[in-house]
Amino acid sequence: MLTRTDLRSAVPSPAELRTALPRAEVDVDAVLDRVRPIVAGVRERGVEAVLEFTEKFDRVRPASVRVPAAELTRALAELDPAVRAALQECIERARVVHAEQRRTDVTTQVVSGGTVTERWVPVSRVGLYAPGGLAVYPSSVVMNVVPAQAAGVESLVVCSPPQADFGGLPHPAILAAAELLGVAEVWAVGGAQAVALLAYGGTDTDGAELVPVDMVTGPGNIYLTAAKRLLRGLIGIDSEAGPTEIAILADATADPVHVAADMISQAEHDPLAASVLVTDSVELADAVDAELVRRVKATKHSERVATALSGKQSGCVLVSSMDDGLRVVDAYAAEHLEIQTADARAVAARVRSAGAIFVGAYAPVSLGDYCAGSNHVLPTGGCARHSSGLSVQTFLRGIHVIDYSADALRAVAGHVVALSQAEDLPAHGEAVTARFRDEP
Repeated sequence: MLTRTDLRSAVPSPAELRTALPRAEVDVDAVLDRVRPIVAGVRERGVEAVLEFTEKFDRVRPASVRVPAAELTRALAELDPAVRAALQECIERARVVHAEQRRTDVTTQVVSGGTVTERWVPVSRVGLYAPGGLAVYPSSVVMNVVPAQAAGVESLVVCSPPQADFGGLPHPAILAAAELLGVAEVWAVGGAQAVALLAYGGTDTDGAELVPVDMVTGPGNIYLTAAKRLLRGLIGIDSEAGPTEIAILADATADPVHVAADMISQAEHDPLAASVLVTDSVELADAVDAELVRRVKATKHSERVATALSGKQSGCVLVSSMDDGLRVVDAYAAEHLEIQTADARAVAARVRSAGAIFVGAYAPVSLGDYCAGSNHVLPTGGCARHSSGLSVQTFLRGIHVIDYSADALRAVAGHVVALSQAEDLPAHGEAVTARFRDEP
Protein backbone atom coordinates (compact mmCIF):
# COMPACT_ATOMS: atom_id res chain seq x y z
CA MET A 1 0.00 0.00 0.00
CA LEU A 2 2.81 2.42 0.86
CA THR A 3 5.02 3.81 -1.88
CA ARG A 4 8.63 2.88 -1.14
CA THR A 5 11.72 5.05 -1.36
CA ASP A 6 14.90 2.97 -1.21
CA LEU A 7 17.86 4.84 0.29
CA ARG A 8 19.86 1.76 1.26
CA SER A 9 22.63 2.34 -1.26
CA ALA A 10 23.35 5.85 0.00
CA VAL A 11 21.54 8.46 2.01
CA PRO A 12 21.25 11.70 0.01
CA SER A 13 22.55 15.03 1.28
CA PRO A 14 20.29 17.10 3.56
CA ALA A 15 19.32 19.29 0.60
CA GLU A 16 18.45 16.25 -1.53
CA LEU A 17 16.49 14.65 1.31
CA ARG A 18 14.19 17.65 1.52
CA THR A 19 12.92 16.91 -1.99
CA ALA A 20 13.27 13.11 -1.94
CA LEU A 21 11.13 12.41 1.13
CA PRO A 22 7.34 12.13 1.03
CA ARG A 23 5.67 15.45 1.76
CA ALA A 24 2.24 16.96 1.29
CA GLU A 25 2.05 19.79 -1.23
CA VAL A 26 0.33 22.68 0.52
CA ASP A 27 0.57 25.94 -1.39
CA VAL A 28 -0.77 28.67 0.85
CA ASP A 29 0.19 31.30 -1.73
CA ALA A 30 -2.24 29.71 -4.19
CA VAL A 31 -5.25 30.62 -2.06
CA LEU A 32 -4.14 34.07 -0.88
CA ASP A 33 -6.08 35.82 -3.65
CA ARG A 34 -9.24 34.00 -2.54
CA VAL A 35 -8.71 34.95 1.08
CA ARG A 36 -7.82 38.63 0.57
CA PRO A 37 -11.42 39.64 -0.29
CA ILE A 38 -12.66 37.84 2.83
CA VAL A 39 -10.18 39.67 5.05
CA ALA A 40 -10.94 43.00 3.33
CA GLY A 41 -14.67 42.43 3.65
CA VAL A 42 -14.43 41.80 7.38
CA ARG A 43 -12.17 44.84 7.83
CA GLU A 44 -14.62 47.09 6.00
CA ARG A 45 -18.02 45.68 6.97
CA GLY A 46 -17.39 43.77 10.18
CA VAL A 47 -19.90 41.23 11.45
CA GLU A 48 -22.25 41.64 8.49
CA ALA A 49 -19.49 40.39 6.19
CA VAL A 50 -18.62 37.61 8.64
CA LEU A 51 -22.18 36.34 8.63
CA GLU A 52 -22.40 36.50 4.85
CA PHE A 53 -19.21 34.46 4.46
CA THR A 54 -20.39 32.05 7.15
CA GLU A 55 -23.66 31.48 5.33
CA LYS A 56 -21.77 30.91 2.08
CA PHE A 57 -19.10 28.56 3.40
CA ASP A 58 -20.76 26.87 6.40
CA ARG A 59 -24.34 26.94 5.07
CA VAL A 60 -25.68 28.42 8.27
CA ARG A 61 -26.17 31.97 9.56
CA PRO A 62 -25.89 32.29 13.34
CA ALA A 63 -28.13 34.78 15.10
CA SER A 64 -25.03 36.32 16.64
CA VAL A 65 -21.29 35.77 16.70
CA ARG A 66 -20.89 35.41 20.45
CA VAL A 67 -22.36 32.22 21.85
CA PRO A 68 -24.71 32.88 24.81
CA ALA A 69 -23.29 31.75 28.17
CA ALA A 70 -26.34 29.56 28.72
CA GLU A 71 -25.38 27.47 25.68
CA LEU A 72 -21.98 26.71 27.21
CA THR A 73 -23.61 25.63 30.45
CA ARG A 74 -26.13 23.48 28.60
CA ALA A 75 -23.49 21.83 26.43
CA LEU A 76 -21.50 20.76 29.48
CA ALA A 77 -24.58 19.52 31.32
CA GLU A 78 -25.57 17.38 28.31
CA LEU A 79 -22.08 16.08 27.55
CA ASP A 80 -21.59 12.31 27.68
CA PRO A 81 -20.19 11.61 31.18
CA ALA A 82 -17.41 9.46 29.72
CA VAL A 83 -16.34 12.26 27.40
CA ARG A 84 -16.51 14.76 30.25
CA ALA A 85 -14.30 12.56 32.42
CA ALA A 86 -11.83 12.11 29.56
CA LEU A 87 -11.69 15.86 28.89
CA GLN A 88 -11.17 16.54 32.60
CA GLU A 89 -8.26 14.10 32.68
CA CYS A 90 -6.83 15.69 29.53
CA ILE A 91 -7.07 19.12 31.17
CA GLU A 92 -5.51 18.02 34.46
CA ARG A 93 -2.54 16.31 32.81
CA ALA A 94 -1.95 19.25 30.47
CA ARG A 95 -2.02 21.64 33.41
CA VAL A 96 0.59 19.59 35.28
CA VAL A 97 2.99 19.73 32.32
CA HIS A 98 2.38 23.34 31.31
CA ALA A 99 2.60 24.71 34.85
CA GLU A 100 6.29 23.76 34.82
CA GLN A 101 6.96 25.84 31.69
CA ARG A 102 6.29 29.28 33.17
CA ARG A 103 9.48 31.36 33.11
CA THR A 104 10.48 33.66 35.95
CA ASP A 105 11.91 37.16 35.73
CA VAL A 106 15.71 37.35 35.92
CA THR A 107 17.79 40.37 36.92
CA THR A 108 21.45 40.48 35.91
CA GLN A 109 23.83 42.96 37.49
CA VAL A 110 26.05 43.91 34.58
CA VAL A 111 28.16 46.39 36.54
CA SER A 112 27.82 48.19 39.84
CA GLY A 113 24.75 50.39 39.41
CA GLY A 114 23.71 48.80 36.13
CA THR A 115 21.19 45.99 35.77
CA VAL A 116 19.21 44.35 32.99
CA THR A 117 16.04 42.51 33.98
CA GLU A 118 14.22 40.17 31.63
CA ARG A 119 10.52 40.34 32.45
CA TRP A 120 8.13 37.75 31.06
CA VAL A 121 4.80 39.38 30.28
CA PRO A 122 1.79 37.49 28.90
CA VAL A 123 -0.02 38.59 25.76
CA SER A 124 -3.09 40.55 26.86
CA ARG A 125 -5.82 39.00 24.68
CA VAL A 126 -5.67 35.84 22.59
CA GLY A 127 -7.98 34.16 20.08
CA LEU A 128 -7.84 30.37 20.17
CA TYR A 129 -9.12 28.46 17.14
CA ALA A 130 -10.75 25.03 17.33
CA PRO A 131 -11.40 23.42 13.90
CA GLY A 132 -14.74 21.93 12.97
CA GLY A 133 -14.37 20.43 9.49
CA LEU A 134 -13.94 16.71 8.85
CA ALA A 135 -13.63 16.18 12.59
CA VAL A 136 -14.40 18.14 15.75
CA TYR A 137 -11.59 18.78 18.20
CA PRO A 138 -12.52 19.61 21.81
CA SER A 139 -9.01 18.42 22.66
CA SER A 140 -7.63 21.35 20.65
CA VAL A 141 -9.55 23.71 22.92
CA VAL A 142 -7.67 22.18 25.85
CA MET A 143 -4.31 22.35 24.09
CA ASN A 144 -4.72 26.04 23.28
CA VAL A 145 -6.37 27.24 26.47
CA VAL A 146 -4.25 25.49 29.10
CA PRO A 147 -0.87 27.03 28.12
CA ALA A 148 -2.48 30.45 27.64
CA GLN A 149 -3.98 30.28 31.12
CA ALA A 150 -0.68 29.05 32.58
CA ALA A 151 1.06 32.02 30.95
CA GLY A 152 -1.37 34.40 32.63
CA VAL A 153 -3.27 35.62 29.55
CA GLU A 154 -6.10 37.71 30.97
CA SER A 155 -8.59 37.59 28.08
CA LEU A 156 -9.36 34.53 25.96
CA VAL A 157 -11.85 33.92 23.18
CA VAL A 158 -12.39 30.54 21.53
CA CYS A 159 -13.49 30.53 17.87
CA SER A 160 -15.03 27.50 16.21
CA PRO A 161 -17.18 27.16 13.06
CA PRO A 162 -20.98 27.18 13.49
CA GLN A 163 -22.69 23.90 12.68
CA ALA A 164 -25.97 23.71 10.78
CA ASP A 165 -26.81 20.54 12.73
CA PHE A 166 -26.62 22.49 15.99
CA GLY A 167 -28.60 25.59 15.12
CA GLY A 168 -25.65 27.73 14.10
CA LEU A 169 -23.65 27.05 17.24
CA PRO A 170 -20.22 25.40 17.35
CA HIS A 171 -20.22 21.70 18.12
CA PRO A 172 -21.47 21.06 21.69
CA ALA A 173 -18.24 19.28 22.60
CA ILE A 174 -16.32 22.49 21.80
CA LEU A 175 -18.68 24.52 23.97
CA ALA A 176 -18.45 21.99 26.79
CA ALA A 177 -14.65 22.02 26.71
CA ALA A 178 -14.64 25.81 26.92
CA GLU A 179 -16.99 25.69 29.90
CA LEU A 180 -14.83 23.08 31.64
CA LEU A 181 -11.80 25.34 31.18
CA GLY A 182 -13.56 28.44 32.45
CA VAL A 183 -13.57 30.24 29.09
CA ALA A 184 -16.69 32.38 28.96
CA GLU A 185 -16.26 33.90 25.50
CA VAL A 186 -16.86 31.71 22.45
CA TRP A 187 -17.49 32.98 18.91
CA ALA A 188 -19.40 30.96 16.33
CA VAL A 189 -17.18 31.74 13.38
CA GLY A 190 -14.67 29.71 11.39
CA GLY A 191 -12.09 29.85 8.63
CA ALA A 192 -10.49 32.98 7.23
CA GLN A 193 -13.35 35.17 8.42
CA ALA A 194 -12.65 34.06 12.01
CA VAL A 195 -9.03 35.20 11.85
CA ALA A 196 -10.07 38.51 10.27
CA LEU A 197 -12.72 39.18 12.92
CA LEU A 198 -10.27 38.31 15.68
CA ALA A 199 -7.78 40.74 14.19
CA TYR A 200 -10.11 43.66 13.51
CA GLY A 201 -12.89 43.15 16.04
CA GLY A 202 -16.40 44.39 15.39
CA THR A 203 -19.90 44.89 16.72
CA ASP A 204 -22.15 41.87 17.21
CA THR A 205 -25.76 41.72 16.02
CA ASP A 206 -26.95 42.72 19.50
CA GLY A 207 -24.67 45.77 19.61
CA ALA A 208 -22.07 44.17 21.91
CA GLU A 209 -18.42 44.89 21.15
CA LEU A 210 -16.27 42.04 19.80
CA VAL A 211 -12.87 43.09 21.07
CA PRO A 212 -9.91 42.38 18.75
CA VAL A 213 -7.09 40.14 19.96
CA ASP A 214 -3.32 40.48 19.99
CA MET A 215 -2.59 36.91 18.93
CA VAL A 216 -4.29 33.96 17.21
CA THR A 217 -3.32 30.34 17.80
CA GLY A 218 -4.65 26.96 16.75
CA PRO A 219 -4.71 24.81 13.60
CA GLY A 220 -7.14 25.04 10.70
CA ASN A 221 -7.50 24.53 6.97
CA ILE A 222 -5.45 26.20 4.25
CA TYR A 223 -7.79 29.23 4.10
CA LEU A 224 -7.41 29.92 7.79
CA THR A 225 -3.65 29.52 7.39
CA ALA A 226 -3.65 32.02 4.50
CA ALA A 227 -5.56 34.52 6.64
CA LYS A 228 -2.97 34.09 9.39
CA ARG A 229 -0.24 34.85 6.86
CA LEU A 230 -2.03 37.95 5.58
CA LEU A 231 -2.70 39.34 9.06
CA ARG A 232 0.58 38.45 10.70
CA GLY A 233 2.00 41.65 12.10
CA LEU A 234 -1.36 43.13 13.01
CA ILE A 235 -1.70 40.00 15.16
CA GLY A 236 0.81 37.45 16.35
CA ILE A 237 0.35 33.84 15.26
CA ASP A 238 1.66 30.55 16.54
CA SER A 239 2.44 28.96 13.16
CA GLU A 240 1.13 28.19 9.70
CA ALA A 241 -0.04 24.66 10.34
CA GLY A 242 -0.38 22.18 7.49
CA PRO A 243 -1.88 18.67 7.36
CA THR A 244 -0.93 16.37 10.23
CA GLU A 245 2.13 14.12 9.97
CA ILE A 246 3.45 11.00 11.63
CA ALA A 247 6.87 9.49 10.99
CA ILE A 248 7.82 6.20 12.58
CA LEU A 249 11.46 5.15 12.89
CA ALA A 250 11.34 1.40 13.39
CA ASP A 251 13.59 -1.63 13.21
CA ALA A 252 12.93 -5.37 13.10
CA THR A 253 11.89 -5.38 16.77
CA ALA A 254 8.82 -3.23 16.09
CA ASP A 255 5.37 -4.79 16.06
CA PRO A 256 3.82 -4.26 12.60
CA VAL A 257 0.37 -4.12 14.18
CA HIS A 258 1.44 -1.13 16.29
CA VAL A 259 3.06 0.60 13.33
CA ALA A 260 0.08 0.11 11.03
CA ALA A 261 -2.44 1.18 13.66
CA ASP A 262 -0.50 4.36 14.40
CA MET A 263 -0.14 5.27 10.73
CA ILE A 264 -3.88 4.84 10.25
CA SER A 265 -4.62 6.91 13.35
CA GLN A 266 -3.07 9.97 11.72
CA ALA A 267 -4.33 9.19 8.22
CA GLU A 268 -7.93 9.40 9.43
CA HIS A 269 -7.51 13.13 10.13
CA ASP A 270 -7.44 14.24 6.51
CA PRO A 271 -6.89 12.92 2.97
CA LEU A 272 -3.69 15.04 2.95
CA ALA A 273 -2.41 13.61 6.24
CA ALA A 274 1.09 12.13 6.00
CA SER A 275 2.12 8.75 7.39
CA VAL A 276 5.77 7.82 6.83
CA LEU A 277 7.62 4.70 7.94
CA VAL A 278 11.44 4.79 8.06
CA THR A 279 12.99 1.38 8.61
CA ASP A 280 16.05 -0.75 7.97
CA SER A 281 13.93 -3.92 7.86
CA VAL A 282 12.31 -5.01 4.61
CA GLU A 283 10.51 -7.72 6.56
CA LEU A 284 8.89 -5.11 8.80
CA ALA A 285 7.95 -2.99 5.79
CA ASP A 286 6.26 -5.99 4.16
CA ALA A 287 4.42 -6.91 7.37
CA VAL A 288 3.21 -3.32 7.85
CA ASP A 289 1.91 -3.21 4.28
CA ALA A 290 -0.03 -6.42 4.84
CA GLU A 291 -1.43 -5.13 8.13
CA LEU A 292 -2.45 -1.83 6.51
CA VAL A 293 -4.38 -3.62 3.78
CA ARG A 294 -6.31 -5.53 6.44
CA ARG A 295 -6.91 -2.63 8.80
CA VAL A 296 -7.79 0.07 6.29
CA LYS A 297 -10.75 -1.95 5.05
CA ALA A 298 -12.06 -2.27 8.59
CA THR A 299 -11.57 1.27 9.85
CA LYS A 300 -14.49 3.72 9.97
CA HIS A 301 -13.02 6.37 7.65
CA SER A 302 -11.52 3.86 5.25
CA GLU A 303 -11.82 6.01 2.11
CA ARG A 304 -10.15 8.99 3.76
CA VAL A 305 -7.42 6.79 5.25
CA ALA A 306 -6.73 5.00 1.97
CA THR A 307 -6.43 8.32 0.15
CA ALA A 308 -3.95 9.62 2.71
CA LEU A 309 -1.82 6.48 2.79
CA SER A 310 -1.65 6.19 -0.99
CA GLY A 311 -0.88 9.88 -1.50
CA LYS A 312 2.56 11.25 -2.32
CA GLN A 313 2.82 12.61 1.23
CA SER A 314 2.93 9.08 2.69
CA GLY A 315 5.27 6.18 2.15
CA CYS A 316 7.96 3.83 3.41
CA VAL A 317 11.63 4.85 3.35
CA LEU A 318 14.14 2.00 3.46
CA VAL A 319 17.54 2.71 4.99
CA SER A 320 20.58 0.54 5.64
CA SER A 321 21.00 1.39 9.34
CA MET A 322 19.47 3.26 12.27
CA ASP A 323 22.16 5.92 11.87
CA ASP A 324 20.88 6.57 8.36
CA GLY A 325 17.34 6.40 9.65
CA LEU A 326 18.11 9.17 12.13
CA ARG A 327 19.50 11.30 9.33
CA VAL A 328 16.28 10.79 7.40
CA VAL A 329 13.90 11.61 10.25
CA ASP A 330 15.93 14.70 11.19
CA ALA A 331 15.68 15.91 7.59
CA TYR A 332 11.95 15.14 7.54
CA ALA A 333 11.37 16.90 10.90
CA ALA A 334 7.98 15.31 11.54
CA GLU A 335 5.20 16.87 13.54
CA HIS A 336 4.93 13.55 15.41
CA LEU A 337 7.87 11.12 15.48
CA GLU A 338 7.56 7.66 16.97
CA ILE A 339 10.64 5.62 17.86
CA GLN A 340 9.85 1.90 17.76
CA THR A 341 13.30 0.35 17.94
CA ALA A 342 15.51 -1.61 20.29
CA ASP A 343 16.76 0.77 22.98
CA ALA A 344 14.20 3.34 21.88
CA ARG A 345 15.13 5.88 24.57
CA ALA A 346 18.74 6.03 23.43
CA VAL A 347 17.67 6.40 19.80
CA ALA A 348 15.14 9.10 20.70
CA ALA A 349 17.83 11.05 22.57
CA ARG A 350 19.74 11.41 19.29
CA VAL A 351 16.83 13.02 17.40
CA ARG A 352 17.28 16.74 16.75
CA SER A 353 14.22 17.68 14.68
CA ALA A 354 10.66 16.73 15.59
CA GLY A 355 7.59 18.46 16.96
CA ALA A 356 7.15 15.74 19.58
CA ILE A 357 8.89 12.38 20.07
CA PHE A 358 7.00 9.29 21.22
CA VAL A 359 9.28 6.66 22.71
CA GLY A 360 8.70 2.94 22.54
CA ALA A 361 5.75 0.63 22.06
CA TYR A 362 3.49 2.25 24.65
CA ALA A 363 3.64 5.92 23.66
CA PRO A 364 1.51 6.17 20.49
CA VAL A 365 0.76 9.58 18.98
CA SER A 366 -2.88 9.26 20.00
CA LEU A 367 -1.76 9.34 23.64
CA GLY A 368 -0.16 12.72 22.94
CA ASP A 369 -3.28 13.87 21.11
CA TYR A 370 -5.31 13.50 24.28
CA CYS A 371 -3.85 12.44 27.60
CA ALA A 372 -0.05 12.43 27.75
CA GLY A 373 0.02 15.95 29.19
CA SER A 374 2.06 17.21 26.22
CA ASN A 375 0.70 19.71 23.70
CA HIS A 376 -0.59 18.45 20.36
CA VAL A 377 -0.39 21.77 18.49
CA LEU A 378 2.93 21.13 16.75
CA PRO A 379 4.96 22.36 13.76
CA THR A 380 4.28 20.65 10.41
CA GLY A 381 5.82 20.66 6.94
CA GLY A 382 9.40 20.38 8.18
CA CYS A 383 9.09 23.45 10.43
CA ALA A 384 10.21 21.38 13.41
CA ARG A 385 13.75 22.01 12.13
CA HIS A 386 13.43 25.56 13.47
CA SER A 387 10.18 25.89 15.43
CA SER A 388 8.55 24.47 18.55
CA GLY A 389 5.04 23.39 19.37
CA LEU A 390 2.54 25.43 21.32
CA SER A 391 3.58 26.03 24.93
CA VAL A 392 3.37 28.57 27.73
CA GLN A 393 6.25 30.43 26.04
CA THR A 394 4.05 31.01 22.98
CA PHE A 395 1.97 33.42 25.04
CA LEU A 396 4.82 35.21 26.81
CA ARG A 397 6.94 38.16 25.69
CA GLY A 398 10.39 38.78 27.07
CA ILE A 399 10.91 42.49 27.87
CA HIS A 400 14.33 43.81 28.86
CA VAL A 401 14.26 46.46 31.58
CA ILE A 402 17.48 48.52 31.69
CA ASP A 403 18.27 50.36 34.92
CA TYR A 404 21.60 52.29 35.12
CA SER A 405 22.78 54.88 37.62
CA ALA A 406 24.60 58.06 36.62
CA ASP A 407 27.95 56.56 37.63
CA ALA A 408 27.29 53.37 35.65
CA LEU A 409 26.36 55.36 32.53
CA ARG A 410 29.31 57.72 32.95
CA ALA A 411 31.70 54.76 33.13
CA VAL A 412 30.60 53.39 29.75
CA ALA A 413 29.93 56.72 27.99
CA GLY A 414 33.19 56.68 26.06
CA HIS A 415 32.42 53.29 24.53
CA VAL A 416 28.93 54.42 23.49
CA VAL A 417 30.40 57.53 21.83
CA ALA A 418 33.08 55.48 20.04
CA LEU A 419 30.55 53.03 18.63
CA SER A 420 28.15 55.80 17.62
CA GLN A 421 30.92 57.51 15.67
CA ALA A 422 31.97 54.22 14.05
CA GLU A 423 28.40 53.78 12.81
CA ASP A 424 28.10 57.45 11.78
CA LEU A 425 25.29 58.00 14.26
CA PRO A 426 26.81 60.81 16.35
CA ALA A 427 23.50 61.79 17.95
CA HIS A 428 23.51 58.45 19.72
CA GLY A 429 26.69 59.44 21.52
CA GLU A 430 25.43 62.95 22.16
CA ALA A 431 22.34 61.52 23.88
CA VAL A 432 24.76 60.14 26.48
CA THR A 433 27.19 63.07 26.78
CA ALA A 434 24.28 65.54 27.12
CA ARG A 435 23.60 64.04 30.53
CA PHE A 436 27.03 65.12 31.73
CA ARG A 437 27.23 68.47 29.94
CA ASP A 438 27.92 70.44 33.14
CA GLU A 439 30.74 68.21 34.23
CA PRO A 440 34.38 69.19 33.63
